Amino acid sequence: MLIKKSSATSGGRHLARTLTQTLATATGVTVDRRAFLRSSGIAAGGAALASAMPFGMVKKADAATAAAVAGAPVKQVKSICTHCSVGCTVVAEVQNGVWIGQEPGFDSPINLGAHCAKGASVREHAHGDRRLRYPMKMVDGKWTRISWDQAIEEVGSKLLSIREQSGPDSVFWLGSAKHSNEQAYLFRKFAAFWGTNNVDHQARICHSTTVAGVANVWGYGAMTNSYNDIQKSRSLFFIGSNAAEAHPVAMMHVLKAKEQNNAPLIVADPRFTRTAAKADEYIRFRPGTDVALVWGILWHVLQNGWEDKDYIAKRVYGFDDIRAEVAKWTPEEVERVTGVPGSQLKRVARTLASHRPGTLVWCMGGTQHHIGNNNTRAYCVLQLALGNVGVAGGGTNIFRGHDNVQGATDFGVTSDSLPGYYGLAEGAWRHWARVWDVPYDEVLARFKDKKLMEATGIPVSRWFDGVLEAKENLDQPNPVKGMVFWGHAPNSQVRLPDMKKAMEKLELLVVVDPFPTMTAVLPDRKDNFYLLPAATQFETVGSRTASNRSVQWSDKIMEPLFESKVDHEIMYLFAKKFGFAEALFKNIKVEGNVPVIEDITREWNRGMWSVGYTGQSPERLKLHMQHQATFDKTTLRAVGGPCDGEYFGLPWPCWGTPEMKHPGTANLYDTSLPVAEGGGAFRARFGVERNGVTLLAEGSYPEGSEIKDGYPEVTMAMLQKLGFDKELTEQELAVIQKIGGDKIGTVSWTTDLSGGIQRVAIKHGLNPPGNAKARCVAWNFPDPVPIHREPLYTPRRDLVASYPTYKDTKSWRVPTLYKSIQDRDVSKEYPIILTSGRLVEYEGGGDETRSNPWLAELQQDMFVEINPFDANNAGIKDGQMVWVEGPEKGKVKVKAMVTERVGRGVAFMPFHFGGVYQGQDLRSKYPAGADPIVLGEAANTATTYGYDSVTQMQETKTTLCRIQAA
Repeated sequence: MLIKKSSATSGGRHLARTLTQTLATATGVTVDRRAFLRSSGIAAGGAALASAMPFGMVKKADAATAAAVAGAPVKQVKSICTHCSVGCTVVAEVQNGVWIGQEPGFDSPINLGAHCAKGASVREHAHGDRRLRYPMKMVDGKWTRISWDQAIEEVGSKLLSIREQSGPDSVFWLGSAKHSNEQAYLFRKFAAFWGTNNVDHQARICHSTTVAGVANVWGYGAMTNSYNDIQKSRSLFFIGSNAAEAHPVAMMHVLKAKEQNNAPLIVADPRFTRTAAKADEYIRFRPGTDVALVWGILWHVLQNGWEDKDYIAKRVYGFDDIRAEVAKWTPEEVERVTGVPGSQLKRVARTLASHRPGTLVWCMGGTQHHIGNNNTRAYCVLQLALGNVGVAGGGTNIFRGHDNVQGATDFGVTSDSLPGYYGLAEGAWRHWARVWDVPYDEVLARFKDKKLMEATGIPVSRWFDGVLEAKENLDQPNPVKGMVFWGHAPNSQVRLPDMKKAMEKLELLVVVDPFPTMTAVLPDRKDNFYLLPAATQFETVGSRTASNRSVQWSDKIMEPLFESKVDHEIMYLFAKKFGFAEALFKNIKVEGNVPVIEDITREWNRGMWSVGYTGQSPERLKLHMQHQATFDKTTLRAVGGPCDGEYFGLPWPCWGTPEMKHPGTANLYDTSLPVAEGGGAFRARFGVERNGVTLLAEGSYPEGSEIKDGYPEVTMAMLQKLGFDKELTEQELAVIQKIGGDKIGTVSWTTDLSGGIQRVAIKHGLNPPGNAKARCVAWNFPDPVPIHREPLYTPRRDLVASYPTYKDTKSWRVPTLYKSIQDRDVSKEYPIILTSGRLVEYEGGGDETRSNPWLAELQQDMFVEINPFDANNAGIKDGQMVWVEGPEKGKVKVKAMVTERVGRGVAFMPFHFGGVYQGQDLRSKYPAGADPIVLGEAANTATTYGYDSVTQMQETKTTLCRIQAA
């Protein structure tokens, strides 16, 4: 809601004065706000898309040039933007250790010299004066400065006390999508040595339903192609993604396809977004009806015979089950459920069928539902029906929300897996114990028992239920009593009133973050509450994985500011306190108290065989960043130079050892290329046969494969059967024999630490994960075929009987309610559907971006969008303060934005705000000087209960509310 104000205040400081003072401090030159906007290239209130284009780039500030002339040389340092998952290169200008200016990376094949508003202002993220400056402890309700030694000693002792009295599972270690790959890997390893699977991060509440849903269709739960590959698309279907605001730079690639290929852009969204404004076809549908909408499109595809029959026969399992379900979704029924007329969906179906290959893009609009896994699988099935997967310009391109949410997920900062999606079974633990060079029994001894070691932990979406639920209702010895928020914003989660209660009940609450986050002010606590200042990614080195799976190396721009410490040093200090530092860092060099990042990279290289994170050595990744200009801006493949033939960032899977020089895989499952050159096939992770029907591909295989048909995952036994085992080196064979013992045949491509099995398989053109069919039927899920179920809070009571939710159950160690919630009819008292989403100016919980003066100037008010029909009926005027209340009685006081962007009966709120709680301004509770410039109500104070049946993803995109004048 772009309401410009000149009187915004924060802690008594005028915003315009803050702008000039900050810039003056950094450069020694005083400028006014208008001069800043002119010199930086940012137009306050300008279109989000325009700011993403190269002509909207940040220009060199005159002050930086003057400083360079004055004396010390200015060096350029490459880093990666710390906001969304696009992976834009930031080129920092550094003089005397001070970051004085920045440019977008013109050589980067990803951002091509462009930045969005957030990327253009990341310098302030590092240099911001509203960061936590030193460790703090709450004493009698007041924040008090303490030393790091005191913080580690006191926090460590309290955590050890909880562990001794209640068990290791009574501490929850909440990790971060803001950690580098190395820090994320180390964090999961750290939790294992603590002895718990109660460890998780942001992916649980943004794309866990993507990861689980997509992985259970064709093997890996990740973006199949790349942002750049979208340039080859002949049609573009966005559902639940507002990329123009959430991923602005990605829109460059989208609009290039639209313009150069005449590719129609279709946007399905309950809200007319800035992305929808660029669409050739906009579909407004009722929130929470994605499956019905997709099946409605597929109904027309199948009725007209537009499906790719040859592709389905060769590469898809279970499609007849889909035909049976889709047949129920006639145009009349689809319109009854979604509100979309059949004539429009027939037009959409014809467009998608006649413009192939087409890409399908989704984001949290599709994932954050209690049937989110059904949604993501339905999207995949539509693409399979059209033959759009495993081809350039096709695929499912899933835009993720944080700079390293892909990497943190890959590296196992989740309560249901170890790094590399190995799971939690004994075999997975034994694999990682070998990588860590620690006896399996030693790791087992860290846990309460073997059962808990192999049991899925509590997810972050339910951590507060782990505190509030009675002991007898939990599948662990005791409730959660200690909570460590390590780089996570609480206001990004639903049910904040319940979270507040849990925070107040905890024996210990700890925040490790560059900013205090809303955690600092939400609970009313007097003691046992600590804030520890972490450094940003600009103050350290390491790799991060963009949404397209490219791994990029980021160099250190500046030393940690104030008394902040890099996250891996903090982990080391706690590990020393807990007594397991020697084992944790057995093969990782520690300089002073700081573990060497490159050693951590090499350790995960030794273990991440299942995902292909083994070929990206630090040296290869650094070489790619040094020679970005040599990579083709569409294919991402280097043309000449030292990286010739490799794909930028060595996108996983990058098979084998670094010495094998695999180029990475730009497009997953592409059979038109040899595996050695980035080709592949659907993963054979579900067996070889089901009910007498083969699960292996038939007559489809990667180019150059010596097996001209489908085959299972590659094992030593398979190499022996084919006679390929003779090609293993003595060293490789020795490693395999040590792992397998008298069952050497069971050693697979995922557990062979030598990499020999992968090397030999690829030499013969084989895909290490096998060559299978994608499956449309996930028989291990509550709904094997994706079906529509009404949201838990629905205004359509007439549809509940036909499309009910699940029965109440218990999963992930906690009770989970479904039917008992849906059976409550609150639709008359709360008649408006409430959904939420992103703004271009802010990101995530918003603490860092709302603390950035350049961004804070652009968006100063929390708001709710309400349709004129609903506003007029409630007597609400544009700009008026209103109460938005949810059916669980959480309410927020915000400004009304009366607009037709939302349809009748639907309201929208952004989720980046915090610092105000149910009308109460909490600014005074922040540590002095660390309060964000802009405060506002958190949308999730009003959102409600609801969790995905497979992953415990929260249901934020469709609940109910009522809106009244304040």
